[in-house]
Amino acid sequence: MGRPLTATTGRSLWSDTAPAAPDRPPLAGDATVDVAIVGGGLTGLWTAHYLAEADPSLRIAVLEAETVGYGASGRNGGWCSALFPASLDSLAALGGRAAALAQHAAMRDSVREVVETADRLGVDAQAARGGTITLVRSPAQLRRAEAELAHARGWGVGEDELRLLDAGAARARLDATRTLAATYTPDCAALHPLRLVRGLADSLTGRGVVVHEHTRATAIAPGTVTTAAGTVTAGTVVRATEGYTPGLPGHQRDVIPVYSLVIATEPLPAATWERIGLRERETFTDHRHLIIYGQRTADDRLVFGGRGAPYHFGSRVSPAFDRDERVFAGLRATLVEMFPVLADVGISHAWGGPLGIARDWCASVGLDRHTRVAWAGGYVGDGVSTTNLAGRTLRDLVLDRDTELTRLPWVGHQSPRWEPEPLRWLGVNAGLRAMTWADAEERVTGRPSLVARAVAPLLG
Repeated sequence: MGRPLTATTGRSLWSDTAPAAPDRPPLAGDATVDVAIVGGGLTGLWTAHYLAEADPSLRIAVLEAETVGYGASGRNGGWCSALFPASLDSLAALGGRAAALAQHAAMRDSVREVVETADRLGVDAQAARGGTITLVRSPAQLRRAEAELAHARGWGVGEDELRLLDAGAARARLDATRTLAATYTPDCAALHPLRLVRGLADSLTGRGVVVHEHTRATAIAPGTVTTAAGTVTAGTVVRATEGYTPGLPGHQRDVIPVYSLVIATEPLPAATWERIGLRERETFTDHRHLIIYGQRTADDRLVFGGRGAPYHFGSRVSPAFDRDERVFAGLRATLVEMFPVLADVGISHAWGGPLGIARDWCASVGLDRHTRVAWAGGYVGDGVSTTNLAGRTLRDLVLDRDTELTRLPWVGHQSPRWEPEPLRWLGVNAGLRAMTWADAEERVTGRPSLVARAVAPLLG
């Protein structure tokens, strides 16, 4: 038997290994600015960064309900990838083939932009651009990987972006059990997300951007943000609240908050890493239906996360939902099944948090030019890079620039609203359960899941 979970608090590894953050005072009374940004995660901070860089005269205030990076930005699995939640086909339906490929290229460029900008700002995000290896661990998964590769080739995606590795090449990168093959893309960096967030927030101080923590917005309207401490009047208001958006009046069904949970091992010795791999700090997953994700950290831990926690009725979020012992136990069991050498390794941290999902699984960014209210979000867990693209795009929108970024197909996209309760509670949780069933079905039959095929249209 392996050791039990040793992590007893919901604190993330990132919060325990990031430099201490300075006190950022809350709003104290009414204020007037040019741009008010609601949300102190990566969307809000990148937007403030690029606006202040483009026009140093702008008065910019960031309003954060808790502390910067409190949400998904500071608690995620540390992937900065070129993944976008909507497929190329879905993007082409919005703006055509060329626009879909432009979005794909912009996402690839965002990985480079995040790492290089952090370096330029002196932010040590402990980033390593090792790419992503997606393991194939069953015949059904192999068929999906081959179909993914054929689809990518149909879009002109070459070997330099995505390639299929045979069993030997896959195990040379990551030696997991039952590995038959893998796909590999270089377009991902493993990093420490909270170090990125806090470093970015620190850099804003020198640009004159004001960041107010512990300042919860209770309402957003054209030209105003209402908080308990005062009203902020602004020429432009940016909503950057991601999984916490349903808590704002009028936005209860814009996105749903779905919890993703993560565990981290104690630091592993060099001999263990020799057996596992990830020598370039590749991020990793496999081709199962219920998402898993992992990375090797700069201090040689293995961080491993996945979906499976329930959606909570009424789009509720609560610190109590950050822990689910059943899911943590499942993550550990999956980790040990993939890497038996970890059976006796302790788990130092176990945590979670909500991410935002739009009804059509398509992230979006935009600005209503009549109300001057802007937004970005719905990243479905692919936000570390997509927030950067959002920040640069919001800069151009707020400054009324017509650029290649403002012409991307996700700009101005309006996703349908989620169904009212109890329909969305029933549907979302049934979909999550179906993905678990689909993986079990494939283990038994060895064939692609009929359950997954049936529910795929409902799950983006």
